[in-house]
Amino acid sequence: MEEKIPPDLQSSLLCEDVRQEVTGAQTLVGVINALPAPVVPIGIFRLCLWTRWCGGAGEFIQDSYLLAPDDSDTRIAHAQVRFTLPDIESHATNVHVFAGLQLPSHGIYHVEIHLDGQFHLRFPFPVIPVQNPLSPGN
Repeated sequence: MEEKIPPDLQSSLLCEDVRQEVTGAQTLVGVINALPAPVVPIGIFRLCLWTRWCGGAGEFIQDSYLLAPDDSDTRIAHAQVRFTLPDIESHATNVHVFAGLQLPSHGIYHVEIHLDGQFHLRFPFPVIPVQNPLSPGN
């Protein structure tokens, strides 16, 4: 590799799990748009961030963060992975696993993705209050 070309982020999704099939294909389980939480704090055993990079070449570092809903840069979780794109026609799929999370309150959390230390993408992850269907009086 002679020239480093920053890749494009083709896709990024939060899900409950990513399974590797015998064929090499990945199955994303439980794609998450929001997390309904009858009570807080809420514990999350496993939260996966699936990303796909393409259109670049070189060696890169992806950092991913889960940020608190207090409009600050308070980081609740962090994951890092190094990956290589041998040429402009290749792609890389990364899976970050955030395990044993404690989300202290309802609100709009955010997922941030950085590439080589530079901000690349930020998207919301709402933790919303819901009434517990099993609570007395329902």
